[in-house]
Amino acid sequence: MTSSSPTRAGFAAIIGAPNAGKSTLTNRLVGAKVSIVTRKVQTTRFPVRGVAMAGSSQIVLVDTPGIFTPRRRLDRAMVRSAWSGAEDADAVVHLVDVQAQLAVSGEGKAEGADKKAVQDVHTIIEGLKGAKRQAILALNKIDGVKRDRMLAVAQTLFDTGVYSEVFMISAATGAGVEDLRDKLAGLMPEGPWLYPEDQTADLPVRLLAAELTREKLYLRVHEELPYAATVETTAFEERRDGSVRIEQTIFVERDGQRAIIIGENGQTLKWIGSASREELSELLDRKVHLFLHVKVRENWADERDIYQGMGLDFDV
Repeated sequence: MTSSSPTRAGFAAIIGAPNAGKSTLTNRLVGAKVSIVTRKVQTTRFPVRGVAMAGSSQIVLVDTPGIFTPRRRLDRAMVRSAWSGAEDADAVVHLVDVQAQLAVSGEGKAEGADKKAVQDVHTIIEGLKGAKRQAILALNKIDGVKRDRMLAVAQTLFDTGVYSEVFMISAATGAGVEDLRDKLAGLMPEGPWLYPEDQTADLPVRLLAAELTREKLYLRVHEELPYAATVETTAFEERRDGSVRIEQTIFVERDGQRAIIIGENGQTLKWIGSASREELSELLDRKVHLFLHVKVRENWADERDIYQGMGLDFDV
């Protein structure tokens, strides 16, 4: 950075339907893992801020929960959180799964999830129109898709009038992501950086630890367990030898779900704990002693303190 380059800093919100690849894109832009990624849709429950650097610009990326038609209180809180992240941002990226769009248009193998994703895209477009907000359209998952088909989808969406421009990207491989990062960097307002240059996220460490364990939980039992579990860090103790002792509780809604997480002879819980401990040790650069407990809390998804811990609005 030269003295002739003024520093810039601002917020860029990444919005989209569940499973469009928002967390993968956030991690790719930041160059580090700041948001959990699983095969489950609606994995991100609250905005996770990642900090990306591009020359003299600092882009604070807000990886929002997926926007969809809400059914439960938790759904409504997640959708409100996503729109709040977009309203407050200096730039908005609408990430769209181009393969789902093509499948529903008859150019691929359509599944129920694809149809839902297309409906969610239209919901977001209407929301942007209502907010009179322009967004950058980023067509994701372009791998193996013919260019003329991508361009047709891009034109159809661009004609809605809510987009300023279009980027074709693959968050998984990084294709096109650098161009998107450079665009966002130029949209950030001039001003001092909001975070130290080497900081990649502003997620509190207790919350980050809980999110990592929740990721491992979903990776292991993604088919048996729907969205009936949450993880809370109940103790985080720095020890004299430089290590850290972390206690976490996994809350589920029924006894049967508790049995699934524990597994035969405790093997499933042991795998979750081991995988989470390994990544936490790497992330915190120290030895981690992780202790997991599984408790049934039938109505955890309707308790105010759970929402406050995740930074979500309970009164929706």
